[in-house]
Amino acid sequence: MGFATGAGTTLIQDASGDKTTGITANKSTGQIRLNNTSLAANTNVAFTFTNSTISDTDILIFNMTGGGTLGAYSFHAAPQSGSAIITVRNITSGALAEAIVFQFAVIQSVTS
Repeated sequence: MGFATGAGTTLIQDASGDKTTGITANKSTGQIRLNNTSLAANTNVAFTFTNSTISDTDILIFNMTGGGTLGAYSFHAAPQSGSAIITVRNITSGALAEAIVFQFAVIQSVTS
């Protein structure tokens, strides 16, 4: 299983926004760099990842690859048709202002 050249993209969250600013890409794989605004200790933030390749039965994989303190965040992806809500949580006891970078992959899945 894998993706061919051209299936991926690189996205950067709008610098004039914050970690809640939505991101749009219509690719099955790629890299996302979040805004470096501060995220308070033990706090969640969510943004919409608009992506036409996502359906509500798909599996989204997110792995942090840089830009921040490894092990300081947890991620959750809730897919829906054409998008996903991505939740990022600072799991440390202090605020962090880092431009987290993570890889994503959309795995097409069905229930029948």
